[in-house]
This record gives sequence, structure tokens and C-alpha cells, in this order.
Amino acid sequence: MNRSAGDAEALQKASGNQPKTARGEATRKAILSAAERVIGARGYNDASIGHITSEAGVAQGTFYIYFNTKEQVFSELVLEMGRLVRHTIADATLGIDDRLEAEKAGLTAFLEFVCAHPDLYRIVQEALFVDPQAYREYYQTFAAGYRSGLIAAEQAGQISPGDAEIRAWALMGIGRALGEQLVVFKTGRPIPELVAGAYDLIANGIKP
Repeated sequence: MNRSAGDAEALQKASGNQPKTARGEATRKAILSAAERVIGARGYNDASIGHITSEAGVAQGTFYIYFNTKEQVFSELVLEMGRLVRHTIADATLGIDDRLEAEKAGLTAFLEFVCAHPDLYRIVQEALFVDPQAYREYYQTFAAGYRSGLIAAEQAGQISPGDAEIRAWALMGIGRALGEQLVVFKTGRPIPELVAGAYDLIANGIKP
């Protein structure tokens, strides 16, 4: 999936000083990775720059070579989650022509991603209070792509006619709620079981 103009602009705002060497890039990635673990575990308010640099194994002053503030790192992690999720789902659904099958494959890929990146998922949820703009960017960008896919599927006769905007947000809500069940509530339900139940709802509804 190609990065949107909005993605690129938001990334430029959030990214801080870009390294000019491979070593600098590796250090910057190490700081971001450490921030993901520390903020995901402690929460934004309780995670300090000192905690992040200690986790990354770098001096605290090194942080400011690449980032100006803790909020800047946080914002970039939210954007990174959005990019990674969209790319993961795009890869999982590549070559699937039937929209309903694509829904199943996409939901499976999303939940597997969430389980593999629980800290990133928690960071996005916290963004509603820490960085509402990044939070909106995350969901609005996702919704725009989702809506386009539903419109195309409707035009191809693969799904029934309906409001693509409402459907996009409702379907995103299913994924988000199931992700919370796995990461926040730690129910331990197997992903195939969750996907099967959600897919039945998506494909057949709840009419008797």
C-alpha cells in the first residue's frame, strides 16, 4: 500500500531530526523501539525520557539528537502503528478478489499483528488523551482506505448496497474491540475463533 500524502506530511511533523548515517538510523530506531516497549508498559505519563534511553542503551543526551520531546516520539509511534497495520492487511489480502474473504483475511492479519505488537496497540489507544490529532489521523486514514474498498466491492456486486462510511467505521470497530479483548482484557480466545464469530456476523448479520 502506498503511503498517502497525509501520512508523509504527518510523519515529517512527528519525525524530528533525520539521521544522515546508517549508524544514526540504527540509533534512532533503537530509541523508537525502546519507547514502544517503555510507553506501552508504563503508559505515557509514567514513562520518562530517561526510562526510554536506558532501555535503548544510549545516553540521555542522544535522545535529543533525534527527537525534541517525548510527545514527538509518541506521535511517531502512533503513525508507525497505522502504517504497519495498513501494510500488513494489504499484504494479507493481496490477490483476494472476493470482499468477504478479504474481510476474513484482513481481520485475521490485524489480530495477529495486535498480538505481536501489544505495546503499539496500547499506545494508539492512549493517543486519544495524549495526542488526539495523531489518534484522529490514525483512524481517519484507515477509514478512508476501508471506505474505498467497500465502494469498489459494492460496485462489483460482491456486497449489498449500503453507506460505505458507516460500514467502514462499524467494521473497524469490530476489529478494535476484538483487539482489546486480546491485548487489554487478555481473554486468551484463539484468533481463529474470534475471526470465525466476527465473520459470521459480517457475512450473515444477526437476523434469524
